[in-house]
Amino acid sequence: MENEHVNEFEDEKDEEMTVTLELDDGTSVTCAIVTILTVQEQDYIALLPLDDKAENNEGEVWFYRYFEDENDEDSDPELSYIEDDAEYELVADAFDEFLDSEEFDELMPE
Repeated sequence: MENEHVNEFEDEKDEEMTVTLELDDGTSVTCAIVTILTVQEQDYIALLPLDDKAENNEGEVWFYRYFEDENDEDSDPELSYIEDDAEYELVADAFDEFLDSEEFDELMPE
């Protein structure tokens, strides 16, 4: 099972949190972190790949299994591919529910 290498996490005030992934072909892609979801006791991360202008015009979302060593604060999180179609569909459905709840929350006055 291949793992993506997380080169860095960036968290700037007033900017979205991003991660830079080194892909298998040696290229790097900066992605905006949308959310981390838990589905059937496994964490998954939803990422928006960004172009050179820090935009995502394609509407593409990438899902990965997400692992973080809670005992080692200095270690970088690890991501791994979701190879099972059924597992991917569960994550995609959970992400759709997340989006629906976010849109609902934006519509509700505080």
